[in-house]
Amino acid sequence: MPPIRLQKILSTAGIASRRAAETLIAQGRVSVNRVTVLELGSKADPETDDIRVDGRRVKPAARRRYFLLNKPKGFISTRSDPQKRPTVIDILARHGIRDYVYPVGRLDYESEGLLILTSDGELAAQLTHPSHGVGREYEVRVLGVPDDHEVERIARGVVIDGRRTAPADVQRTKIIESPSGRVETLLSIVIHEGRNRQVRKMCESIGHPVVRLRRVSIGPIADERLRPGDFRELSPEEVAALRKVAASAPRTAAPERSETGPTPPAGAGRGPVSPRGPRSRSGPARTPKRPTRRDRPRRG
Repeated sequence: MPPIRLQKILSTAGIASRRAAETLIAQGRVSVNRVTVLELGSKADPETDDIRVDGRRVKPAARRRYFLLNKPKGFISTRSDPQKRPTVIDILARHGIRDYVYPVGRLDYESEGLLILTSDGELAAQLTHPSHGVGREYEVRVLGVPDDHEVERIARGVVIDGRRTAPADVQRTKIIESPSGRVETLLSIVIHEGRNRQVRKMCESIGHPVVRLRRVSIGPIADERLRPGDFRELSPEEVAALRKVAASAPRTAAPERSETGPTPPAGAGRGPVSPRGPRSRSGPARTPKRPTRRDRPRRG
């Protein structure tokens, strides 16, 4: 077997995602044949080389595992928690699943819904990388009734944490009024990026805080019959569908925009880009100054 990059070896073995594997290498925690490796481009042969992480021999996974979990509220989407709160790994462990798997992306402590856990680091990296734009749909219950303008705002993108969100698909699906007179709205929101508490912050930015948030699909994967706290293995057909969507052509990243408006497109100044007329590379065309006495030609 030809040498393979260490990041891929570690992710394939279920040790960590490729990005996390790069961190392990940079921290000097990976060795090949008893020699610590620090360069990210380093390669090895997983069949013949002695590859270790923190002194433990890396063994290729016997088989890759793919689980779909309906995460209930009150669980952390990580392998371990310093605060000793229950994790999604604890749910699998209670049912005898001891394989080294980790969650693909995250759902925060208060959120519910579908979460994929796998030992396939390569697929996990593709599913979570924003350039691939794998859509995730959320059923979001918010306080009040967002009007058309507010719905359009979060669909086009809002600024959170100093950066504008990518375009999303947003629909009002139901308006709910309680006997006490409290009014809430059910929204369907599909996003293609995974920033920290993104959907909650998007809704807060338009003045309609989230009451309940539930992820209902990840790319082509959905399962309305899976109850909170339950999980199942993905079928080979579902894994193939995930691979297909993850390997599809990357989405074109939306340009970063400021609060005051869109950033001019690349190539501005090479032709008209707005009804106001052409823009030069240094900015809008300026009105020529009137010549001063010093600029006027002398007579005689």
